[in-house]
Amino acid sequence: MGLYSTVMDQITFYTGLSPTEFFTILTIMVFVYRTVSAMFVSPKDYNKPPLVSLKTNLRFDDPKPTPEPVQLGEITEPELRPYNGSDPSKPILMAIKGNIYDVSSARNFYGPGSPYTMFTGKECSRALALLSFKPGDINGNLEDLDESDLAVLEDWEYKFMEKYPKVGQLVPEKRTQQNKHKEQIQDNLNLDEGKEE
Repeated sequence: MGLYSTVMDQITFYTGLSPTEFFTILTIMVFVYRTVSAMFVSPKDYNKPPLVSLKTNLRFDDPKPTPEPVQLGEITEPELRPYNGSDPSKPILMAIKGNIYDVSSARNFYGPGSPYTMFTGKECSRALALLSFKPGDINGNLEDLDESDLAVLEDWEYKFMEKYPKVGQLVPEKRTQQNKHKEQIQDNLNLDEGKEE
């Protein structure tokens, strides 16, 4: 009992507070310290990746690895539209400045219900240059863009070139029809040559 009364007397002597006041203030200080320090990341945890629960984020539940990109060659915009992620058996594609990229590896960004799904299956150069989500801007028209808009588009293009495989090229519909017609003529010529031999 002597130690207890000595400690209480010393608290009063050094702080000028009663023991009840001292311990109340001490408790409040500890509470504030813990609350404030919980708002910040400790230095030892700073470089650790964040923990993500697989059960809370259903997009990570897909155990299938993304398949190798399929090279499409030259296709038209109507032929590109089905590659918008609505069919899980097809890759997710989008075009920038006529180049078609397979963005299937980033399904959480471009898949159905994700933030950038409106760009998939389309040529979206204008929307990226203007940083626009307006449906009217999702096209390849670059005519009235200024230099700063074109610089933004170039940055996007470099990001896509680094991150996603190029799988094809957009061509005007007339050119594709001409190529198919040429292929049919060539096939007919090859058949005719085979009959003569």
